[in-house]
Amino acid sequence: MEYKFSHVHKVRVRYGETDQMGYCYYGNYAQYFEIGRVEALRDLGLSYRVMEDEGVMLPVSELTIKYLKPSFYDDELVIETFLTEIKGPRIYFRYEIRNANNEITTTATTTLVFVDKENKRPTKSPEALEIALSKFLI
Repeated sequence: MEYKFSHVHKVRVRYGETDQMGYCYYGNYAQYFEIGRVEALRDLGLSYRVMEDEGVMLPVSELTIKYLKPSFYDDELVIETFLTEIKGPRIYFRYEIRNANNEITTTATTTLVFVDKENKRPTKSPEALEIALSKFLI
């Protein structure tokens, strides 16, 4: 099912997240996207912790990133996370990171898989998530 849901969360680039050139190190972006996902799910009334306690894990199976402009120490970044689709055991997210000038600096997508905590096999999405997303169906 396809959805039109997004959530905005802000982060600030910390000094330790920059490289020798003063750029935000490219490897940090995966963590920024994770923050965006976690907070988007929290906004829907769900949490990774609750899902894991209920026996569902959510590992990333695919990540694509496009870096358009650099970010620097102390930049405030706006992460907009779009939950776009749940198809079988997979959930799809898209991201845009903007700087203080509202310029898109980075775009990305991730695919995650709902996995049964006990048998480590793909499973269906939690019913609570589908109920929470029902008002965002396209």
